[in-house]
Amino acid sequence: MKRVSGKIVGLPGSTEDWLQLAAQGAELGLWYWDEVRQKLDWDLKTCEMFGVPSDGKITLHTFRDALHPDDRDHVMQHWRHCLENGVPYSIAMRAVRPDGSVRWIDARGKGYYGKNGEPLCMVGVVFDITDRKLTEQHLARANERLHLAMESGSVGGWDYDVKTGMTVMFGEAHAQLGMSPDETSGSRDDFWDHVHKDDRERYQSAIAAAREKREHFDEEFRVVWRDGTIHWVRTRGRYYYSADGEPERLLGISVDTTERKQAEQVLHESEQRLRLATQVGRMYAYEWDVIADQVTRGSEHVTILGLTEPLRPPLQQVVDKIHPGDRQKFFDGIAGLTPENPTTEVTYRAVASDGTLVWLKSNGRGFFDDKGKLLRVIGMVADVTDVKRAEESLADMTRKLIQAQEQERVRIGRELHDDINQRLAMLSIELETLQQSPSELQSRVSELRKDLRQISDDVQAISHDLHSSNLEYLGVVAGIKSWCKEVADRHKIEVVFRNDLPGNLPLDLGFPLFRVLQQAVGNAIKHSGVKRIEVGLREDSGEIYLIVRDSGKGFDVEKAMRGKGLGLTSMRERVRLLNGTITIQSRPMGGTSIHVRVPSQRSKAELSA
Repeated sequence: MKRVSGKIVGLPGSTEDWLQLAAQGAELGLWYWDEVRQKLDWDLKTCEMFGVPSDGKITLHTFRDALHPDDRDHVMQHWRHCLENGVPYSIAMRAVRPDGSVRWIDARGKGYYGKNGEPLCMVGVVFDITDRKLTEQHLARANERLHLAMESGSVGGWDYDVKTGMTVMFGEAHAQLGMSPDETSGSRDDFWDHVHKDDRERYQSAIAAAREKREHFDEEFRVVWRDGTIHWVRTRGRYYYSADGEPERLLGISVDTTERKQAEQVLHESEQRLRLATQVGRMYAYEWDVIADQVTRGSEHVTILGLTEPLRPPLQQVVDKIHPGDRQKFFDGIAGLTPENPTTEVTYRAVASDGTLVWLKSNGRGFFDDKGKLLRVIGMVADVTDVKRAEESLADMTRKLIQAQEQERVRIGRELHDDINQRLAMLSIELETLQQSPSELQSRVSELRKDLRQISDDVQAISHDLHSSNLEYLGVVAGIKSWCKEVADRHKIEVVFRNDLPGNLPLDLGFPLFRVLQQAVGNAIKHSGVKRIEVGLREDSGEIYLIVRDSGKGFDVEKAMRGKGLGLTSMRERVRLLNGTITIQSRPMGGTSIHVRVPSQRSKAELSA
């Protein structure tokens, strides 16, 4: 036999011609094993697939060495088993080429035997399936990402079998319809029973149009839960067709948009209130002639401020009615007007005629001459007192809720530490007394004492998380450092804490930052998949910075904020109550970085402590 391109000379009968044509047309490699002479032969295509020089001698060792180390034993054992037992040879394997690249190869073969059943030879083909394997891997990863996305968000999926009329739901689809998790399949009629009667015809028409035009549909509709509540769902899907052009499946995904719809409703109602406020005189127009220094206001301003001043007072007389704490902000808004940035918006407090404070929002536009000199400003002023009071009430309510939460944490922590933990200790002492009994009982009591100590340690850890007294006794910085070490020991990870503060922090600032840190580190432990978390505290220009980083799986921040969890929302609300900002930077498989910045609120004595 000799090796030539596309064929192996010496195959029995006319098989050689057929194999040559098949190999050339299908990019196949041919191989031949002579069991009697223990000789292996490959054509040029097979040599190319395995990265083996075609001008050298091909042996079983050549073949084995070309395989991936993890595949060698399995492939060789399977080949011998097939040859010796008359079983068709079929297996997928990996070949490692000299340049280190890995190719997936599918090998098929058939054995030929003598009169007594002894193996004579095996003839086979190989073909490169690397592209198919990569596609399968990409598809598997895509399915995994889709599964994770559906788990982390309010996303559901459904698969409708046109022939059977049955629908299979997965993800959050059942929850979106107000169904229990075990109700994941049913007839199409069952689904339509959940759709609001006023939306059925429109939704059905959209599906029918998509079927006729062979395009996807995208609809938003209401569903009625068993308890009578109404929820909004947005769904997107399309038909899939058989070879004869008939639809087989209707596949789609759905998202619960109830919260967005409620927010839109709130926004719509707010806009209506704003229009109503304008109609009843809660807004007025103004113009400031800079050259003449005269401010002209609409008569509606009397309704808002109750003032009986001249119709065209100078700007300073208007400013005198602004709360002293807001005057600089008002002047800064005017100073920021330029030909390139001619608009301004300022919210400030003004004193009404009865001495009460009114919140006003002023939007203005400046006009300039050809040299850039400000000539006049026109705009509108709206009374936003009700909105501000609502915001203040909400902030006050949030602050009270957080304070109540902290008080409850302290109570539960103390109960765990002072009551439950003490009772566990007493039980441990009783078990120690019982341990003086016979040996078998001693062994059992010893195990129970070990379990009891573990429970006691867990209770103590929960107690510390709920109410870390170290912050009160050691100070905020030392308490945070101690907590980081406890968490690292408990979860067998590395929590690196760096502190660059010149002194300590007051408790009313340190406790909220500590709660944000707890939430951030807890999220990293649960979801990042890494064993190292970095925590940093520093101060710069009168502001405190808290940074928490990990290099783990990351997540979609916007999608997480739209989810049902309260962790990120709680973090942002705590920071907001400190008049600070929080920035969360993350992306899937790109790690997570959380930056918190709050005013230090510390006295000089504390800074030097």
